[in-house]
Amino acid sequence: MIILGAITPMISVVALSMFARSSSELTLGYILTGNLVLALMFGTLEKVASNFAFMRERGMLQYFATLPIEGSSLIVATVIAFFLLSLPSVLVTLAFGVLYLDLSMSISPVVLIVLPLAALPLAGVGALIGVSVKAPEEAGSLSLLFSLLLMGLVPVIVPPDRLPALLLKLGYLNPAAYAASALRQTLLGPLTYRLVVDLLFLFLLSVVVLWLVGRRMDWRRAGR
Repeated sequence: MIILGAITPMISVVALSMFARSSSELTLGYILTGNLVLALMFGTLEKVASNFAFMRERGMLQYFATLPIEGSSLIVATVIAFFLLSLPSVLVTLAFGVLYLDLSMSISPVVLIVLPLAALPLAGVGALIGVSVKAPEEAGSLSLLFSLLLMGLVPVIVPPDRLPALLLKLGYLNPAAYAASALRQTLLGPLTYRLVVDLLFLFLLSVVVLWLVGRRMDWRRAGR
């Protein structure tokens, strides 16, 4: 988690800044918040996917299903645990990025809501991958591929004015784009109406994805 969650985003900040030093502060803000989302992905999406695949392969889901708990409790507990474990990497990436890119911050208290909402759908996607694959190795490969696609194909690290129209349209379905937008507004400012849209999308997607995970786990059958 240290290597992927902190070192990789910091290297990405350094590499991208080499091509954007003379760019606007908006572009540098995209680099910073995009890599914060990258840290969240490596800490939640990939780790949750691997964890659920591991539990499924070892029969741990069947064991938990015999206990007097709901499947949703296991899902939420796992997501919260890996979100908390990812926070140090996110904070390290934030501090390093702000200092290295020489950005001025305008932190809003709303960021305390944005961070968990940004991580929740990503962790949910990871859980969905983990309960759907046949082996932990597949979960690792698929989650890494999914992370790279979310980061590279839509305006997460790269500003929208540098992307073709097709990729901008794909951004309307990408949780990473909404998470990066919400983080930019609450960390660098200013707050706009777009923040409400971002948070609403992230919340609704979280509900849908976690519901799909619960359906996919088939809790009653697992406990037999």
